[in-house]
Amino acid sequence: MKRVFLIVLDSVGIGEMPDAADYGDAGSNTIKAASMSPYFSMPNMRKLGFFNIDGVEIGEKEAAPAGAVARMTEVSKGKDTTIGHWEIAGVISPKPLPTYPNGFPQEIIEEFSKKTGRGVLCNKPYSGTDVIRDYGEEHLKTGDLIVYTSADSVFQVAAHEDIVPVEKLYEYCQIARDMLRGEHGVGRVIARPFTGTPGNFTRTTRRHDFSLQPPKVTMLDQLSGAGFDVLSVGKIIDIFAEKGITEYVRTTGNEDGINKTLDYMKKDFNGLCFTNLVDYDMLYGHRNDVEGYAKALTYFDERLPELLAAMGEEDVLMITADHGCDPSTPSTDHSREYTPLVMYGAPVRAGENFGTRKSFSDIAATILSYFDLTPECAGEAIPVFKK
Repeated sequence: MKRVFLIVLDSVGIGEMPDAADYGDAGSNTIKAASMSPYFSMPNMRKLGFFNIDGVEIGEKEAAPAGAVARMTEVSKGKDTTIGHWEIAGVISPKPLPTYPNGFPQEIIEEFSKKTGRGVLCNKPYSGTDVIRDYGEEHLKTGDLIVYTSADSVFQVAAHEDIVPVEKLYEYCQIARDMLRGEHGVGRVIARPFTGTPGNFTRTTRRHDFSLQPPKVTMLDQLSGAGFDVLSVGKIIDIFAEKGITEYVRTTGNEDGINKTLDYMKKDFNGLCFTNLVDYDMLYGHRNDVEGYAKALTYFDERLPELLAAMGEEDVLMITADHGCDPSTPSTDHSREYTPLVMYGAPVRAGENFGTRKSFSDIAATILSYFDLTPECAGEAIPVFKK
């Protein structure tokens, strides 16, 4: 029974890529920024070889790593969650998804308002916590929806749960998703419910993403099509618009994501468990919270021995990221960075450093090779498995 557990540490980049300046990200290095905090400690990841990865200039290198490692290069044009995960799954995006630094065109807002029967507030790039602080009271008075975006390709809709029930908010977001195709095909439409009173508004955990379907075959499609299980933990189900996934569980944060991955480790299945741990990005990177970011990395490291202990003889653990989000730079947006790949398990050639890979999609090709499938997607398999 072969199983691969692929865990994405959302936004844990390991240093600027050569084209970082083109994205306004010169000098970004998420892991280095977090490592400057006194709360940063990752001895278990170090033992697997994390600090041995090319370009990682923190901590002490491991003389005999228990895992194998590589540095991953993003070749897609973009630095957002959707494009990063798609590339991990074998789909390279030759052009970035549309972004709206000046807000959405008036015709889109008018159509959305007409179809929902509600007015629209904001329509600008905004922090998710700031936008409910600044527009929440007006929303309570008028019932108008708070629509905003960011540097990512997103159309976000915030509404108070007492004014717009969550299921109705999801309905409105599906309307937006159906509208936003082609030229205005944003990567994600995101429902952002919140509660509370003016001055004390709080976003709830009932966020829901409505994503574009990947435009090409992914490793998820190939695995599920060949009869393997493809299990989603966290927002993976949303990023891939449910395509190629056979079972899923949603999560409320990193702790819940780790716990639910461990639950799947206790079950019999044959295939891939794909997990996203979102807190690094959502709670700390976008809020420039270096200390919080460091504590979250330390927490994962503290839980890592549980994951390793739960692995079977044919299990493989892969730990990577989808982009950067340096919490120490003035920007609160994602950053164009290399990402780590740490691989561990009895089938893995421990101690190997596979250098800098040409694409995130090598992860897809490597996973497919483990299940003896010829990739129909992008990527070159890393020769990490014992023969």
